[in-house]
Amino acid sequence: MIIARPTLEDIHKMREIVRLEVERGVILDRSVETMANMIRSYRVAWEEESVLKDTKMLKDKLKLEFRNLNTLENPIMLGFCALHIHSLELAEIRSLVVAPSVQRLGVGSALILDCECEGKTLGIKEILVLTYKRVLFEKLGFYEISKENIPNQKIWADCILCKHFPLCEEIALIKKI
Repeated sequence: MIIARPTLEDIHKMREIVRLEVERGVILDRSVETMANMIRSYRVAWEEESVLKDTKMLKDKLKLEFRNLNTLENPIMLGFCALHIHSLELAEIRSLVVAPSVQRLGVGSALILDCECEGKTLGIKEILVLTYKRVLFEKLGFYEISKENIPNQKIWADCILCKHFPLCEEIALIKKI
């Protein structure tokens, strides 16, 4: 598996992967234009199509390798997420989604850890997430916080757009990095 920055051409594939989660109300819908504007925040997990057809390989977790995306002949998008900077010390993982066929194979964890790595490089001290996938994040060292501790700009910029607002059932978690 390779994690790389997407190009603008990847947005349509990204929207295909996230469509079901948007329809379920799990992830906020973002327009093509908004995704294009935020393209530098995203990271995408890819794998060679032939690897995904190897059922023995899929029984094991996919391995993150540091290769160039151009080395893949037939890359398949596995999932993506974004790292959104709120302040000098706080960032947020947003829109984490993994294709159903490769869930529970380590793709989500690899994307989260990639966000952490970038956050550390930028000097971020904490990473926030609002999620329904508490266990995934807790396994990676995140812990629950009260939603009252979430910055107001997050609530009014994003949460207010959600169809569940103000009756949010997502869990707020944070990790010091």
